[in-house]
Amino acid sequence: MQHTSFRTMPCPIARGLDRVGEWWSILILRDAFAGMTRFDAFQKSLGIAPAMLTKRLNALVENGLLAKHRYSDKPPRDEYRLTPRGEDFRPVLIAMLAWGNRHFTPEGVRVQIVDAATGEAADPVIVDRNTGRPIAAPDYVLAPGPAASDAMRTRLAHPSTLLEQRA
Repeated sequence: MQHTSFRTMPCPIARGLDRVGEWWSILILRDAFAGMTRFDAFQKSLGIAPAMLTKRLNALVENGLLAKHRYSDKPPRDEYRLTPRGEDFRPVLIAMLAWGNRHFTPEGVRVQIVDAATGEAADPVIVDRNTGRPIAAPDYVLAPGPAASDAMRTRLAHPSTLLEQRA
Protein backbone atom coordinates (compact mmCIF):
# COMPACT_ATOMS: atom_id res chain seq x y z
CA MET A 1 0.00 0.00 0.00
CA GLN A 2 1.32 3.48 -0.91
CA HIS A 3 1.95 5.77 2.05
CA THR A 4 0.28 9.17 1.82
CA SER A 5 2.66 11.87 3.01
CA PHE A 6 1.35 14.52 5.42
CA ARG A 7 4.68 16.36 5.31
CA THR A 8 3.31 19.48 3.59
CA MET A 9 -0.14 19.62 5.19
CA PRO A 10 -0.68 22.84 7.13
CA CYS A 11 -1.67 20.99 10.32
CA PRO A 12 1.21 20.35 12.78
CA ILE A 13 -0.52 17.17 14.00
CA ALA A 14 -0.47 15.78 10.46
CA ARG A 15 3.18 16.79 9.99
CA GLY A 16 4.13 15.12 13.27
CA LEU A 17 2.30 11.95 12.27
CA ASP A 18 4.23 11.91 9.01
CA ARG A 19 7.42 11.57 11.08
CA VAL A 20 6.28 9.10 13.78
CA GLY A 21 2.75 8.01 12.88
CA GLU A 22 3.66 4.38 12.34
CA TRP A 23 3.38 2.14 15.39
CA TRP A 24 6.79 0.52 15.04
CA SER A 25 8.43 3.94 15.03
CA ILE A 26 6.61 4.98 18.20
CA LEU A 27 7.58 1.72 19.92
CA ILE A 28 11.20 2.18 18.85
CA LEU A 29 11.13 5.64 20.43
CA ARG A 30 9.57 4.13 23.58
CA ASP A 31 12.46 1.68 23.78
CA ALA A 32 15.01 4.45 23.09
CA PHE A 33 13.61 6.33 26.10
CA ALA A 34 14.11 3.12 28.10
CA GLY A 35 17.81 3.31 27.22
CA MET A 36 18.03 1.02 24.21
CA THR A 37 20.45 2.13 21.51
CA ARG A 38 21.43 -0.98 19.58
CA PHE A 39 19.74 -2.76 16.73
CA ASP A 40 19.72 -6.17 18.44
CA ALA A 41 18.17 -4.72 21.60
CA PHE A 42 15.35 -3.08 19.62
CA GLN A 43 14.79 -6.29 17.66
CA LYS A 44 14.67 -8.44 20.78
CA SER A 45 12.31 -6.07 22.58
CA LEU A 46 9.92 -5.63 19.67
CA GLY A 47 10.12 -8.97 17.85
CA ILE A 48 10.25 -6.98 14.60
CA ALA A 49 11.69 -8.29 11.33
CA PRO A 50 15.22 -6.98 10.67
CA ALA A 51 14.26 -5.36 7.35
CA MET A 52 11.33 -3.52 8.96
CA LEU A 53 13.48 -2.40 11.89
CA THR A 54 16.16 -1.10 9.52
CA LYS A 55 13.54 0.82 7.56
CA ARG A 56 12.00 2.37 10.69
CA LEU A 57 15.38 3.27 12.27
CA ASN A 58 16.50 4.89 9.01
CA ALA A 59 13.27 6.92 8.87
CA LEU A 60 13.69 8.07 12.48
CA VAL A 61 17.28 9.12 11.69
CA GLU A 62 16.18 10.86 8.46
CA ASN A 63 13.47 12.74 10.37
CA GLY A 64 15.91 13.82 13.06
CA LEU A 65 14.46 11.90 16.03
CA LEU A 66 17.40 9.52 16.35
CA ALA A 67 21.07 10.00 15.47
CA LYS A 68 23.27 7.17 14.26
CA HIS A 69 26.64 6.70 16.01
CA ARG A 70 29.28 4.17 14.98
CA TYR A 71 30.45 2.09 17.95
CA SER A 72 32.41 -0.59 16.04
CA ASP A 73 34.33 -0.46 12.77
CA LYS A 74 35.01 -4.19 12.47
CA PRO A 75 32.37 -5.29 12.00
CA PRO A 76 30.63 -1.98 11.29
CA ARG A 77 27.97 -1.43 13.95
CA ASP A 78 25.92 1.63 14.81
CA GLU A 79 23.81 2.63 17.76
CA TYR A 80 20.85 4.98 17.74
CA ARG A 81 20.55 7.81 20.23
CA LEU A 82 17.70 10.22 20.83
CA THR A 83 18.26 13.72 19.45
CA PRO A 84 16.76 16.85 21.02
CA ARG A 85 13.86 16.47 18.56
CA GLY A 86 13.43 12.88 19.70
CA GLU A 87 13.62 13.94 23.36
CA ASP A 88 10.76 16.35 22.67
CA PHE A 89 8.59 13.31 21.88
CA ARG A 90 8.63 12.29 25.57
CA PRO A 91 5.38 14.10 26.53
CA VAL A 92 3.59 12.39 23.63
CA LEU A 93 4.63 8.97 24.95
CA ILE A 94 3.62 9.93 28.49
CA ALA A 95 0.21 11.07 27.23
CA MET A 96 -0.20 7.82 25.25
CA LEU A 97 0.75 5.79 28.34
CA ALA A 98 -1.82 7.61 30.49
CA TRP A 99 -4.51 7.31 27.80
CA GLY A 100 -3.78 3.61 27.27
CA ASN A 101 -3.92 2.95 31.02
CA ARG A 102 -7.19 4.83 31.33
CA HIS A 103 -8.95 3.06 28.46
CA PHE A 104 -7.26 -0.18 27.41
CA THR A 105 -6.17 -2.13 30.51
CA PRO A 106 -9.09 -4.36 31.53
CA GLU A 107 -6.59 -6.72 33.19
CA GLY A 108 -5.17 -3.86 35.26
CA VAL A 109 -2.39 -1.31 34.85
CA ARG A 110 0.97 -2.90 34.01
CA VAL A 111 3.09 0.24 33.60
CA GLN A 112 2.52 3.49 35.44
CA ILE A 113 4.28 6.73 36.19
CA VAL A 114 5.03 7.17 39.88
CA ASP A 115 6.65 9.84 42.03
CA ALA A 116 10.25 8.65 42.55
CA ALA A 117 10.29 9.86 46.16
CA THR A 118 6.88 8.65 47.36
CA GLY A 119 5.92 5.88 44.95
CA GLU A 120 2.51 7.55 44.49
CA ALA A 121 0.94 7.07 41.07
CA ALA A 122 0.93 10.18 38.89
CA ASP A 123 -1.92 11.33 36.65
CA PRO A 124 -0.18 13.25 33.84
CA VAL A 125 -1.64 16.43 32.41
CA ILE A 126 -0.31 18.80 29.78
CA VAL A 127 0.80 22.12 31.23
CA ASP A 128 1.99 25.40 29.79
CA ARG A 129 5.78 25.54 30.23
CA ASN A 130 5.60 29.32 30.77
CA THR A 131 2.94 29.41 33.50
CA GLY A 132 2.76 25.84 34.83
CA ARG A 133 -1.04 25.93 34.37
CA PRO A 134 -2.86 22.93 32.84
CA ILE A 135 -3.77 23.50 29.21
CA ALA A 136 -7.53 23.20 29.12
CA ALA A 137 -10.50 25.17 27.82
CA PRO A 138 -11.70 27.84 28.43
CA ASP A 139 -8.33 29.22 29.61
CA TYR A 140 -6.61 28.11 26.39
CA VAL A 141 -7.93 27.97 22.83
CA LEU A 142 -6.47 27.15 19.44
CA ALA A 143 -5.46 30.20 17.42
CA PRO A 144 -3.78 30.67 14.06
CA GLY A 145 -0.02 31.14 14.17
CA PRO A 146 1.97 33.75 12.28
CA ALA A 147 2.41 31.45 9.25
CA ALA A 148 -1.25 30.33 9.11
CA SER A 149 -2.94 30.33 5.73
CA ASP A 150 -6.26 32.07 5.14
CA ALA A 151 -7.95 28.65 5.18
CA MET A 152 -6.40 27.85 8.56
CA ARG A 153 -7.43 31.26 9.92
CA THR A 154 -11.01 30.64 8.74
CA ARG A 155 -11.05 27.16 10.28
CA LEU A 156 -9.79 28.46 13.62
CA ALA A 157 -12.14 31.47 13.65
CA HIS A 158 -14.82 29.26 15.20
CA PRO A 159 -14.57 28.20 18.85
CA SER A 160 -12.38 25.13 19.18
CA THR A 161 -13.39 22.03 21.12
CA LEU A 162 -9.99 20.31 20.89
CA LEU A 163 -8.96 21.48 24.36
CA GLU A 164 -12.35 20.97 26.06
CA GLN A 165 -12.78 18.04 28.42
CA ARG A 166 -15.94 16.02 27.95
CA ALA A 167 -17.73 14.70 31.00
